[in-house]
Amino acid sequence: MSTLAIHDKILAEFATQVGDEGPVAVVGGRTRWELGEPLSPGARIIEAPRGIIAYQPAEMTVHVRAGTPVSDFHRELAEHRQHSALPERGGTVGGALAVGENGINALGRGRIRDAALQIRYVSAEGRLVTGGGPTVKNVSGYNLPKLLVGSLGTLGLFGDVVLRTNPIPPAQVWLEGTDVDPWNVFDSLLNPSAVLWDGTSTWVHLEGHGSDVAEEVAGLNRHGSFVEVEGPPSLPSHRRSLTPAQLRELSPDAGPFVAEIGVGILHSTEAAATVDLAAGVAALGRRIKQQFDPSGRLNPGRLPGVGG
Repeated sequence: MSTLAIHDKILAEFATQVGDEGPVAVVGGRTRWELGEPLSPGARIIEAPRGIIAYQPAEMTVHVRAGTPVSDFHRELAEHRQHSALPERGGTVGGALAVGENGINALGRGRIRDAALQIRYVSAEGRLVTGGGPTVKNVSGYNLPKLLVGSLGTLGLFGDVVLRTNPIPPAQVWLEGTDVDPWNVFDSLLNPSAVLWDGTSTWVHLEGHGSDVAEEVAGLNRHGSFVEVEGPPSLPSHRRSLTPAQLRELSPDAGPFVAEIGVGILHSTEAAATVDLAAGVAALGRRIKQQFDPSGRLNPGRLPGVGG
C-alpha cells in the first residue's frame, strides 16, 4: 500500500471516529484549552492523527497530520534549515491552527493564517472536506483555510494540513535596550522579526544574513544602548489585540505587560474584558456556524474570539 493510500485510510478512520451524530471535540496539547469558553459537558473527546506525510524542502511546503506535536514538526524542519510560523508552546499543529495565535516572530516569519495552504477537515456530517490547495500560489475559489484558522474547531475538525515553511536565517540575535522609543526603533529597522516593549525595556529580534544583521545592530545604537540577551522576556499569560493608538497610550505603570510593536498584541497579567461583537459581526458568525455545523455538534460551547 502506498504512503498516500495509508494516509487516506488513516483520515477515513478519523472521519469515522468523528461520525455524524452527537457532540464531539478534538483535543491537542491543551496549551490554550481555556480559550473560547468551556467545552460543553458530555462532548466526546478524540485525538487527531499524527505524523508528517510528505515534506518538500525545495518547495518549502510540508503535508502534516493535525495531531502532530509542533515540537516534533519543527525538529523535522530544522534538519533542512527550515521552520514555520507556528508558535512553540507545546501544542499540536492542528491545535495551533485552531487557536490561530501568531508567534512573537510574526513580523519576520509571517502569520499563521497565511501559512496554511490547505486544510482537510471532517465536517459536521462526518465527511472529509478539502479547503485550499497544496501550492504556495493557491488563489482559486473560496479561501477556506483562512476562515478555519482561529475557529477553535467549531466549523470542522482538522485531519491534515499543508503548510508553508520558511528558511532558518544564518544569523539571529536578541537585543535589549532601555529608555528608547520602541516605535522609533521599529520604524528604523528594515525587517525585524520582533519588537517587544514592556513600558521600560525594548527587545528586538533580528534575523537574516550576518552582514545585514550586523548593520541593523549598528543602526540601533542611534536610538540608545542595546545589549545582546539570550531571548525574549517572559510573556504574561493573557493576550489581546489593540490598535496602534491604544498601544501608544499604554503607560509603564499600567501593570505588567509586554506589547508586540507593529503587530498589535498585548500580553498582560489581567484577562481582557469580554467585548460584545457588533450586531452585524455576530450575525455573520451565527450564519457561518449554521452553514458549517447546523446541529452545533463540533466543539460545542466554544466561542472563537472569547478569552485570552
